[in-house]
Amino acid sequence: MSLAKKNIVIAVCGSIAAYKIAHLTRLLVKEKANVQIIMTKEAAEFITPLTLSTLSNNPVLIDYFDPKTGEWNNHVHIGLQADLILVAPATANTIGKLANGICDSLLTAVYLSAKCPVFIAPAMDLDMWKHPSTQNNIRLLQSYGNRIIHPGNGELASGLIGEGRLAEPEEILDFITQSFSPQLPLKGRNALVTAGPTYEAIDPVRFIGNHSSGKMGYALAKQLVALGAKVTLISGPTALEAPQNLDRIQVTSAHEMLEAVVQHFSQSDIIVMSAAVADYTPIEVASQKIKKKEDQFSIALKKTTDILASIGTKKTEKQLLIGFALETNNEVEHAKDKLMRKNLDFIVLNSMQDKGAGFATDTNKVTVIDRFQHIQEFTLKSKEEVAKDICQLIVQHPILTQK
Repeated sequence: MSLAKKNIVIAVCGSIAAYKIAHLTRLLVKEKANVQIIMTKEAAEFITPLTLSTLSNNPVLIDYFDPKTGEWNNHVHIGLQADLILVAPATANTIGKLANGICDSLLTAVYLSAKCPVFIAPAMDLDMWKHPSTQNNIRLLQSYGNRIIHPGNGELASGLIGEGRLAEPEEILDFITQSFSPQLPLKGRNALVTAGPTYEAIDPVRFIGNHSSGKMGYALAKQLVALGAKVTLISGPTALEAPQNLDRIQVTSAHEMLEAVVQHFSQSDIIVMSAAVADYTPIEVASQKIKKKEDQFSIALKKTTDILASIGTKKTEKQLLIGFALETNNEVEHAKDKLMRKNLDFIVLNSMQDKGAGFATDTNKVTVIDRFQHIQEFTLKSKEEVAKDICQLIVQHPILTQK
């Protein structure tokens, strides 16, 4: 999708990551977008307005009134004329103001006047990003319809390693370009994806878990984003970096995953349940590390809530529900049984008997069975390619095409 003649407002906040906006501005201008930059006074301490004005071919706006030109910068006009507003880098301070309607600058006034989509690209230190107040403000902004360009993982200005890096300019450009594309088949759809294992605590040190890496679920989430869906990824513990342009919710236990799924299920058009959720969890969790004393040791377990079966009973005719089955024997029969019992639209079957399939691999070999018992087998492929195959079935499904 061309960005030619699109009016894009970049609202720059006071962060060391402001230097990346110079490169982003060049990329947008190269795409023939009309770029208007607004800065906070603090942002001007990190990169000069002259630099961004030169690159954007437009005056940079900071205050309501410019005493040098005698011109009034009309925030309402700017907000109404914009096709898209990008707040980047978005600091914890500005995120808090936007979330709570605090209007103390031209930047925040333009945001409150906007009628167009608003994308927010946070940038801050790890602990600031993880703080409950920041995460609550992010959720508030999302509830208003704003989209978050998730921060990257890596070395931060403080020297810490973790989430908080402003997304790279090329990633932000892709996000903006996709938002304007009318050709994306899942544009306007909400997708919910679960991925990875769950860990069920035995004591503060030990847990019951499985070998799921989360690679399949993450590949599916990434592909759904590429097809235009607004994706919420609920992830158990993994070493994987979150794909860009989606909302990742990190959980540990089956109960935490259940709560997150229930919270987001009703707003989702597409639900892909690829997580390997524990079937059992300890009845009691020791508060201290259990010492090795006895030759034999038993742990009493109880069943976890079957998340897939639970939401299957609540699924509407307008929702597409996909489950996964990893089997070791009588694979097709077990998968068909699960498909019907849990009210799925189709199920993706892996067999542990297939070399290169299953947990902790970069490849997978799947068989897809729909509710009409139609079976479609796929060859061994990379999990990225498998995700494309599955998402193609999602795009073509009657529930979505007839809606």
